[in-house]
Amino acid sequence: MKKTFISLALLATLLPAVAAESVKATVNGMVCAFCAQGIEKRLSKLPATKAVFVDLKQKVVAVEAKDGQKLDGKVITAEITDAGYDVVKLETVGKSVADIKAETRGKK
Repeated sequence: MKKTFISLALLATLLPAVAAESVKATVNGMVCAFCAQGIEKRLSKLPATKAVFVDLKQKVVAVEAKDGQKLDGKVITAEITDAGYDVVKLETVGKSVADIKAETRGKK
């Protein structure tokens, strides 16, 4: 039992950390805090969503997936366009929403 625990602990230290998966979008048409709040609320309701970040000045919307789940870019695009905004660019990135937020705040 003790050997099994030690083996598992060693294995865990050797495995690379799994990067968070997020979808990052450039969105036109957001002009106020109400816009950001509406998008954040809609995207937070999606089953695979762990976290959402919206930056009005940089026109960035980022959605992070829950562990072990995938985000569907088409669903995210549909939610944003149904809310009345234009998705200009959409990409899947191996970063957390916190990382994207820090990166975006550094650009100001």
